[in-house]
Amino acid sequence: MAIAKHSPDRGTAQAPVIEQQDKHIQYVTAWVADQLFGIPIADVRDVFVIQSMTPVPLAPPQILGLVNLRGRVVTAVSLRWQLGLPEPADRQRMIAIGIEADGESYGVIVDRIGEVLNLMPDTAAPTPFHLDTRWASLSTGVHSLDDCLLVILNVSSVLAFSNDNNGL
Repeated sequence: MAIAKHSPDRGTAQAPVIEQQDKHIQYVTAWVADQLFGIPIADVRDVFVIQSMTPVPLAPPQILGLVNLRGRVVTAVSLRWQLGLPEPADRQRMIAIGIEADGESYGVIVDRIGEVLNLMPDTAAPTPFHLDTRWASLSTGVHSLDDCLLVILNVSSVLAFSNDNNGL
């Protein structure tokens, strides 16, 4: 949208100066199982490697444990589990995207971090109808890039889980 700015009145009429607002949205991207996902950068606090993690007894299965990150307790959440994908058997290191939600700190575990992308909102498309329902429930839409599809994650949906312990 263009914004008209008027010069201070100095007794002469001047045409308004038109400035274009930058409508790009920045996404922190990450790969999970060879699929590219994006989280709006406004939702991201940091990106970090998990050095050690403490398991949480009776936690929902997508919560892998708790992490001490610079004195903050961070709940580690598996994006693979949320997407219905198996955890890798030989994960060498865990990379997390730090997110603050409802006063809590979370680390969403991903396979690897991608780039920060600047995309126009009008290039987004609705979530495809053929996308797995579990994936679709976590997505707000997609961007078609030159070499792949970027699935935009809804942070609230990724962090919405119950403590049902699968019937335990």
